[in-house]
Amino acid sequence: MSIEKVLRGVESFSTWVGKGFAWLIVVLMLVVCGEVFKRYLLNMPTAWVFDVNNMLYGTLFMMCGAYALAHDAHVRGDFLYGSMPPRRQAALDLVLYIIFFLPGILALTWAGWVYFGDSLSIRETTFNATPLPIYPFKFFIPVAGAIVLLQGISEIVRCLVCLKTGRWTDRLEDAEEIDVVEQQLSSSTYVDDQARQEAIAKAKTIDEAARQRMGQE
Repeated sequence: MSIEKVLRGVESFSTWVGKGFAWLIVVLMLVVCGEVFKRYLLNMPTAWVFDVNNMLYGTLFMMCGAYALAHDAHVRGDFLYGSMPPRRQAALDLVLYIIFFLPGILALTWAGWVYFGDSLSIRETTFNATPLPIYPFKFFIPVAGAIVLLQGISEIVRCLVCLKTGRWTDRLEDAEEIDVVEQQLSSSTYVDDQARQEAIAKAKTIDEAARQRMGQE
């Protein structure tokens, strides 16, 4: 099995996890809408919804971290990085992964596991009229840390491959902003066909130029 297939497999796993837990946003929306309906129309507020909201959003945020890393979606200040050749980008990424990423994620995963163990041992619950168990939510802290760590190791390998070959390996394709722009323009009734095609072509040109600058073609 080639290194590229291994990298693609790890990316696929991170993407699968991220897309799966992304559905929590739908659950979160339903919970909030239900609470608004009960609170303001039925005058029957619930004491546990605030805690559920926090746990759902926290789980969503943590479990989608590896997805963002796999698709290079984390915020990056690339004033200098974007103009660097791929090998220099890879060298910089490798140093930063080793110095900051690995110690931080390892500490998060280990501390999260201890944190979950302590919570489980006392069957920790929320402090409200309707107590909810907290330890299942805390279990996702070390799980998310382990998945991000796995994806981070994959990114380190990607850096090593780039240092050797001089080019970044292709990432797993997924829906991107350029796809959303094209879909929105294609369904718009306020833009004529010529203007629509020109706007889509211009957006693709900008996107392609950015990809070339990042050395990820």
